[in-house]
Amino acid sequence: MRYMLLIYTREDAVARSSPEEMQQVMNGHIAAMQEAHAKGVMQQAEPLPNTGMATTVRMQNGTPIITDGPFAETKEQLAGYYILDCKDLDEAVAWAAKIPTACGGTQGCVEIRPLQAVPASEKVPQMAQSSAGRNG
Repeated sequence: MRYMLLIYTREDAVARSSPEEMQQVMNGHIAAMQEAHAKGVMQQAEPLPNTGMATTVRMQNGTPIITDGPFAETKEQLAGYYILDCKDLDEAVAWAAKIPTACGGTQGCVEIRPLQAVPASEKVPQMAQSSAGRNG
């Protein structure tokens, strides 16, 4: 079963973190990613820029309304994600416990969600290739 592990942290805490603290967090992510890769469960992992770089699109009467910033005001912000292929939720929880979320003296969290499989008949041909070309 594939799981998405959503990493939440407080952007204000990240902004207060020293370069040494941020390097320690990065080292923790690198270690977790290397271990997940070595065990064959790593599918993808990427950080996200802060919410100041976000754009939200809402449809209103058939017209897109574009807003700078995140969808909602929250205490913690989505900072990145991992996609892991785990045998069950217990294994996903064990991996989540290895992912660093502390910045600036506060703890974030990791939300785990199973990814729903899309039947092959409903997939768009070469979907992965086209999105990789846009993002890469």
